[in-house]
Amino acid sequence: MNTRTRSRRQVLLAALAAAAAAARAPQAHAQSWPARPIRIVVPYPPGGFTDVTARLIAQKLQERLGQPVTVDNRPGANGIIGTDAVAKAAPDGYTFGVVIAAYAANTTLYAKLPYDPQKDLAPVSLIGLSPLVAAVNPNAPFKTAKELVEHARRNPGKVSFASSGNGSAAHLTTELLKARTGAYMVHIPYRGAAPALTDLMGGQVELFFDAASGLLAPGKAGKVRLIGVASDERLPAAPDVPTFIEQGITGFTGSTWAGMLAPAGTPRDVVKRMADEIGQIVRQDDVRARLEGMGTVPVGNSPEEFERFIGEETRKWGDVIRRAKVTLD
Repeated sequence: MNTRTRSRRQVLLAALAAAAAAARAPQAHAQSWPARPIRIVVPYPPGGFTDVTARLIAQKLQERLGQPVTVDNRPGANGIIGTDAVAKAAPDGYTFGVVIAAYAANTTLYAKLPYDPQKDLAPVSLIGLSPLVAAVNPNAPFKTAKELVEHARRNPGKVSFASSGNGSAAHLTTELLKARTGAYMVHIPYRGAAPALTDLMGGQVELFFDAASGLLAPGKAGKVRLIGVASDERLPAAPDVPTFIEQGITGFTGSTWAGMLAPAGTPRDVVKRMADEIGQIVRQDDVRARLEGMGTVPVGNSPEEFERFIGEETRKWGDVIRRAKVTLD
């Protein structure tokens, strides 16, 4: 064998060895992960829908993975501060974030974000969907969604609706209802769901959309009247509340949701492993019961499916924002 032939053979063998090592690397990484504590960033304060969902998942992950899983609350700027912390974290498989519908809306609401949703963050899994429920003051002159729409049409500008803030899921869902029905209602934004609900119960506003987890208790206590669910199907947690579709408002749906993201560049095998873990967790009987009791439909899908879902949500709410000329002023 001459020198040139030997050299070529050595190069070929080296290339084959490198390819084999690369093929083994993901499997080795998956087997060794996690080797230390995992952090889940929640871009909202403790106690809300996002935080409760994230802590439920974190507890189960800790049990399954054998490592501590902590929740790090980073509220502010409609979820942008915490999401940016995830985007700028080391992509080593030890930092994740849980976001909600505002994540998709922010792409259109803000002219510039401190992160690029396409380049800086990687979808992991959609944990669950929480269709929004419409609540009205018990003394309002309408008892159903159909009556609400008819009243607002007859009295343009005399029905006010609350939201947890400009650009929130509650705000955009009501704007979508207005666009679908031609009912003109006045928006009153609040700094969060709690003060909005307080004023709804006090009669300062007539309508408020929120996740079922925040409305079921006051609904049962008679402090508000639940008149419709913005979903294809009724919620197991509120089986007596009809959907808007049942009441003649075709195709009207709106929800918040909780999904997990990772910093872009996180090893693909780790992202897939985390998605698989979430899928198994939300299918556990106790977790499913807890989520459904909050008015949340468990999902637990793949990174690819969650990526498509985010794209659909971004387009849907982007259209609503542009048509309604929603601003953050």
